[in-house]
Amino acid sequence: MTVPKIDLIHMISNAGIIVQLVLLMLLFFSVSSWAIILIKSRYIKRAVKQSAEFTEFFWKSRDLSNAFSKAKQLHGSPLARIFRIGYVELKKTSASGSPSPGSSSPAAGESLPFNTRFVGTDNVKRALRRAINTEMTRMTQMVPFLATTGNTAPFIGLFGTVWGIMNSFHGIGLRGSASLAVVAPGISEALVATAAGLAAAIPAVIAFNYFMNKIRIVETEMQSFSADFLNIIERDIIRTERRRE
Repeated sequence: MTVPKIDLIHMISNAGIIVQLVLLMLLFFSVSSWAIILIKSRYIKRAVKQSAEFTEFFWKSRDLSNAFSKAKQLHGSPLARIFRIGYVELKKTSASGSPSPGSSSPAAGESLPFNTRFVGTDNVKRALRRAINTEMTRMTQMVPFLATTGNTAPFIGLFGTVWGIMNSFHGIGLRGSASLAVVAPGISEALVATAAGLAAAIPAVIAFNYFMNKIRIVETEMQSFSADFLNIIERDIIRTERRRE
């Protein structure tokens, strides 16, 4: 027994104008979603790989200037970018005479109060927080479109199906015949819209959940690295203060 082949092109060409517009809209959602999936896959893969490379170098080096030089080479790493911003802010704090690790006292023989030494870390903390927010915005860019596709594409396809079935039943009423040969072609053409909606939605939902999970992991790593970086600065301040006493 041979299974009859489904001629999708013939079914779509014979569908009503509304169903064809629905299919065209779903094609736009599908193509856009796959483009975003490919772009974000490469971006996140690069970010995870280079961030791991930078983290390993940072803890092995234990020299901020060397880590800064390495960070400038890793353009795809969010951790490297937030470190560069924090390091630049730390250097600005030192250059302006504000309290920072290893900074000198305001005047010869005059000791900087211990509690004000941590004011400089507040500037770095704010810079790191802004950098993390910027990186989160960059990583989540275009990803919400996948959620939009996953939520709306099935309903758009369902609308096309309902419209097509309405037209089929309208045609049945005009012909005065309800045989399977009359009903089946119109209903099958209408159901193509539902299938197209699911075809667009399913990959988008899977990709959205995958990307958001990866982004949450990277965000946690950025928060942890930021806290570790600030701890290094504060420990340096404490060691410097103890040597002055």
